[in-house]
Amino acid sequence: MPIAVDIDVMLARRKMSVGELAERVGITPANLAVLKNGRAKAVRFATLAALCEVLECQPGDLLRWEAEEAAQADREPAATGARTDGESSPRTRPSPPGSR
Repeated sequence: MPIAVDIDVMLARRKMSVGELAERVGITPANLAVLKNGRAKAVRFATLAALCEVLECQPGDLLRWEAEEAAQADREPAATGARTDGESSPRTRPSPPGSR
């Protein structure tokens, strides 16, 4: 995803733990970790506002846009035979007995 999350940078600047931030914002540490590690698909404005209030920062201090090529280069495993066309390999599971 071309949106990078820099919550860890602000946590370090504020000398605050993930647990303390989660408690002060009112979200679970697990949900904060999902957001912090860039795995979230969305963030509510109320959550973003609470993060900014607690960390005393602007939304742009927490989120930034990266060009897709740079973001993908960070995610691609090196020389593991991963497909580069954006498609994942199809996965098949055996059918349970008697299902055909």
